[in-house]
Amino acid sequence: MGPASCVGREDELSGLAERLHGTVTDGATVVAVVGGPGAGKTTLLRALADAHGDAMWARATPWESDLPGGVLAQMMQDDVPDDPVDAAAHLVDLLRASGRGLLIVDDAEYADTQSIQALSTLVRHQRELPVLVVLAVTAVSSTVADLATERLDLAGLSERAVGALAASRGKTLHPSVVSALTEHTAGNPHDVLALLDEVADSILSQPDAVLPAPRHVQAETRDRLAGCAPDGRALVEALAILGEGASLADASTLAGLGDPLPALNSATAAGLTISATPFEPRIRDSTTRIAVIDLMGLQAVADAHLRAADIVTDPAERLGHLVAATPTPDSALADTVAQLALDRGAEGAWAQAATLFRDAARLTGDPLLRDERLTRSVDALIAAGDCVTAAAKVPVVESLRETPLRNAVLAYLAILRGRAAEADVRLARAWEIVNAERDPDTAALVAQRHVLHLLIRCRGDELVSWADRALSLASSDSPAGIESAAIRGLGLLAAGQPRRASAAYDDLRGRVLHGAQAQRVVMGRGWVQFIRDDVDGARASLESAVATASLGGSTRITLWALAWLARVQFAAGEWDRAVSTVERGRTLATASGIVVTTPLLEWTAAQIGALRGDWAAAASALQTATSVNGDYEMMVIPTVLARAQIAEAEADYAKVHRVAAPLSRIASGTSLQEPGYWPWPDLLANALVLDGRLEEADTFLRPHEQRAKSRGHRSAQARLGYARGRWHGANGDIHEARRSFEASLELLQGLPLRYDTARVNFAYGQTLRRAGKRRQADAVITTARELFQSLGAQTYVTRCDRELKAGGLHQVRGSRDDVSLTPQEDAVTNLVAQGLSNREVAAELYISAKTVQYHLTRVYAKLGVRTRSELAALRR
Repeated sequence: MGPASCVGREDELSGLAERLHGTVTDGATVVAVVGGPGAGKTTLLRALADAHGDAMWARATPWESDLPGGVLAQMMQDDVPDDPVDAAAHLVDLLRASGRGLLIVDDAEYADTQSIQALSTLVRHQRELPVLVVLAVTAVSSTVADLATERLDLAGLSERAVGALAASRGKTLHPSVVSALTEHTAGNPHDVLALLDEVADSILSQPDAVLPAPRHVQAETRDRLAGCAPDGRALVEALAILGEGASLADASTLAGLGDPLPALNSATAAGLTISATPFEPRIRDSTTRIAVIDLMGLQAVADAHLRAADIVTDPAERLGHLVAATPTPDSALADTVAQLALDRGAEGAWAQAATLFRDAARLTGDPLLRDERLTRSVDALIAAGDCVTAAAKVPVVESLRETPLRNAVLAYLAILRGRAAEADVRLARAWEIVNAERDPDTAALVAQRHVLHLLIRCRGDELVSWADRALSLASSDSPAGIESAAIRGLGLLAAGQPRRASAAYDDLRGRVLHGAQAQRVVMGRGWVQFIRDDVDGARASLESAVATASLGGSTRITLWALAWLARVQFAAGEWDRAVSTVERGRTLATASGIVVTTPLLEWTAAQIGALRGDWAAAASALQTATSVNGDYEMMVIPTVLARAQIAEAEADYAKVHRVAAPLSRIASGTSLQEPGYWPWPDLLANALVLDGRLEEADTFLRPHEQRAKSRGHRSAQARLGYARGRWHGANGDIHEARRSFEASLELLQGLPLRYDTARVNFAYGQTLRRAGKRRQADAVITTARELFQSLGAQTYVTRCDRELKAGGLHQVRGSRDDVSLTPQEDAVTNLVAQGLSNREVAAELYISAKTVQYHLTRVYAKLGVRTRSELAALRR
């Protein structure tokens, strides 16, 4: 078994390999690898041995634990001296003679005392010896604890690792099955592999498959139950039926026990139950619980659930037991379950609502009502953020009779998967066939889906119109009403009414105070705060919205909150935090199947990567953003911005213009026109100026400047002023250029927008240098450099250094013996030697291409070269 078979343990394998290499300098090291049965200890150690060769290996066994020197004899394949000190000396001689440095003891808890003593003597008295001793144990005993200098715990495999393990078995599983399999087995590799081999592919292909216990767990559980007293078995079965969190009192009542303690002693002695705290027993693990239920038989399980329904007090738990005890349709029970599903949905507990609607559908005899409840189950799955499972059920929903609800649900899924055209068609059809007078609740739901659709289309006026329609149809405290009200403020923002947007959220905060629904309001408020330059307020709101995820918040809302929080952190210069936030968003997006927020997340990652000079990270983020193939404006715009900002970091302004220009064509009627919403007007205007399109830049800038001024938007005015300053400088009006740049810096005073401040200073300094104001340019560019340095924006730190050198106050002469270059010639030479064209050098140094050619001609003459390749060779 080679290293490649160690699926999901790559980090642990790498860590052990590092420790092995570290013994060359650190000397003898002992690592205890700790993991329960089936955790993959032996596989990991085999992979380590195969990767590094010549390991000395032993596997201890219970029946040889009293055999003196048994483990050492396995290792050395030789006779072992009786005395542990002599045995250690013999082992040292063998290691030195063979050049080996890796000793492995599997199942070391069964190792004989003499062998452990010899290993202890070896590492204590031969500390400089380059040897790694690895002891694999299920639990750390005092003996192992005394010997080991380090501990490596093997946790359960991640979902990604379980998926890879399935792929290594030739099985491609639905993501929801991977998730269920991981949770069901707690990531135990042995159990995962057993189920992959034992469960039919037809079951593993179902996204909501009910997984059994592995056969070896069933056999072990059968034997353990047989070893229990009758009362102990009854208690274990009661705990299995009641599920996680069951109290000992309820379990005792269900089992018919007067005194549960003898039964608990019996169950614990059999290894079926564990107790983290006294009198709070639980079954040892999920697979054992499933095995207990499977061994009870269907009739016994149904009877137990029926009795449990009379014992538990929580309404949802009671209904759950009644559902589990009812194999055939029961209209009264179905109605009760469906009502509870509606109540849970109104509270925002959509995952629970999805399960309840599914159960209600199974218990419903009427075909039309069953279809409706099944459809609502899928709708609740989408609302819960489980688009992966919902997408797997699309064929079932599409096969149902067409209804407004069916179309609204399919549109909802299309929205979160970024399919604007599909959502548009389905929503139009849903509104066409719904009867608002007869079915106002469904009409309100359809209108609310239009609201969400138009939010991502960035169309504020239309969004507000549909939100008002939804609110006229739905009660204010219904899910459709709260969602429409929560998004309406974002529509006001996109429609150019930022003050009304803020006021709307202030009003909602007073009405929606707690729970998952409040998350929508807090997220929307943070979104508006950020666009309106309240960076600190936005951070607090969005962090609060993210924190609500663990309290039953919506996955979709959490993703929006993470995406905008990353933008807040970028703007504030907290780039490491922004990258971490993006990573959290990526993980959640992958698990949920929601792709509509992916470009917004990746925009931040791409921009930070480019500014830091991590071009691979920038390219990877851009590739991820483009790979989701969404046609919503809120997916297209961030992707365009990511591509354009990478090009700007590369000083390729012609590409910036080419990439960003299409935004002008889709701006009308969208949030692209709202100052501060998307930082694109200054990006495009700056590229137009540096590309020599001055008249076009002026025409483009004017309406954006007027709108930003009328809104009183400080950062938007500052960014546009930066571009206007460039424009004045390119026209030779240094006085007006100064006024523009100084006004921009004054607008940014008091705002925690470090990157914007650095960017304005950099452009200001370049403009001053081009106007011959070298000393003033030096001071301004030095300020920009310090800001870029604090951000880790190495791309611009390098450009600042180049500007400072070109300014002549920080001169560095040419490198050829007695030939000196001017600062400008030296800067041109360095860039040409890196392979840049004259046009690219001109953009980088903010000079004309003719000036580049002039300097290059002089450099050739001074250095005695004739071609760019000769110049590059000279500078290597």
